[in-house]
Amino acid sequence: MYEVWVEQVASLGEVPGPEVFWMSHFEQWLPLNIYMLIVRGEGKTILVNCGPPVDYLPRMNEVWREELGERSQMTVAPAQRVEAIIARHGITPEDVDMVILTPLQAYALGNVDKFPRATIAISRIGWEDLLAPPFYDPRRHMAVPDRLLRYLLFDAWYEKRVRLLDKEENVLPGIRAVWLGTHHRSSIGIFIDTPRGVVAFTDTVFYYDNLEKDHPLGIQESMEECRIAYQRLRREATVVVSAYDPANQLRYPDGRVAVGR
Repeated sequence: MYEVWVEQVASLGEVPGPEVFWMSHFEQWLPLNIYMLIVRGEGKTILVNCGPPVDYLPRMNEVWREELGERSQMTVAPAQRVEAIIARHGITPEDVDMVILTPLQAYALGNVDKFPRATIAISRIGWEDLLAPPFYDPRRHMAVPDRLLRYLLFDAWYEKRVRLLDKEENVLPGIRAVWLGTHHRSSIGIFIDTPRGVVAFTDTVFYYDNLEKDHPLGIQESMEECRIAYQRLRREATVVVSAYDPANQLRYPDGRVAVGR
């Protein structure tokens, strides 16, 4: 059994409604945040995502400004930096045993080089898509900035700390990773055994209404994958945690998703 906390690592400002809800909410701008999980139990400390790279925010915001305008800008408050977050939980970077990444995007993996002992778990499908995409992507750096790509390809790889996950794999006893696709080729669901039942963390659900009202995600790559992902989340998870919904603060006060009995 594991205990789970959700912590905000950034604000993304607002995005056009159709990015969240397929072919809907055209006249609305909707706020999004970026979240990570802290998972502890069975003698392990695991992070699911680790927040954006603060040094790369100006470049990321430049791209979002070009695409969406001034309302979509990522900010990271001092208390939202990953070092500050884990310190509040009494965790040092050296204590972290594993970092699971979903999706392979800078806002999710931007501090992955700060955990010197951690195994870095990545979707094999997503890794292959990053390194051998079916078409040229001039904005690949928005997924993994060059500095962090070199870290994954050389430093962590040669230290045998990069673990590529199959479509379904038991990452640790009581923690499963399931490829869900939908949002990105690297999007996976993390299913965790906890005192509250199975907690699932996913980037395929931007707002809980996506899942709870069966309204497909707007910014997606496959409607079929979206439907299958939502069916599976409803079937296999007791609690679902969105990687982006600001309602996390209301649903999980103090970040406590599944803590104690």
